[in-house]
Amino acid sequence: MSKPLALIVGVGDGLSASLARLMAREGYTLALAARNTAKIAALAADTGATVHACDASDPASVAGLFAALPSTPTVVIYNPSYRVRGALIDLDAAEVKKTIEVCAFGAFLVAQHAARGMLAAGGGTIIFTGASAGVKGYAKSAPFAMGKFALRGLAQSMARELHPQGVHVAHVVIDGGIKSARRPDDSGRDAMLDPDAIAENYMHLIHQPRSSWSWEIEVRPWVETF
Repeated sequence: MSKPLALIVGVGDGLSASLARLMAREGYTLALAARNTAKIAALAADTGATVHACDASDPASVAGLFAALPSTPTVVIYNPSYRVRGALIDLDAAEVKKTIEVCAFGAFLVAQHAARGMLAAGGGTIIFTGASAGVKGYAKSAPFAMGKFALRGLAQSMARELHPQGVHVAHVVIDGGIKSARRPDDSGRDAMLDPDAIAENYMHLIHQPRSSWSWEIEVRPWVETF
């Protein structure tokens, strides 16, 4: 039997890289999509993945991405994110629009193509990477809140529509800082989210039996307040 195909959109060197490595170990064939494909060349080589240039907020680019895939993905993970911060009265309208397009409109485009293929194939899993901004809007972060609230609403609506048709849809609220080389956890107390640990939670969602599907989970360090 051929390996199942997993598509990760919005790949960088953080959570999505951890997801790619774990899914490769789990036996998936990988397709990695990003605006800048040069930055993920090493990851693709390590995981045996194909690399695809894609602007997730552009309908034609997303359509081209799915057309280039050899088969319908069994798993699609939407990970792009963009934000602009500032006082509401000073925000640049173009930057606000870009934030919403990347965080939410792009998620719709990718999910629509994924759902069409999965419904025809008889099933699959679509996972969206959310943030605490999707459940509580922070001061001077209105654009990101708008984008992530919209993403969460999309996931909830999709889950209610598609779960009865065999497509598992899930939204992961990342509530806390993610550890990275640029942002190390110097506390010695696991005070930041380990991207490898987050990836394990995604894999749990993928393996959930349909009798107990979760549409949303929150992940946070044990020291993080609610």
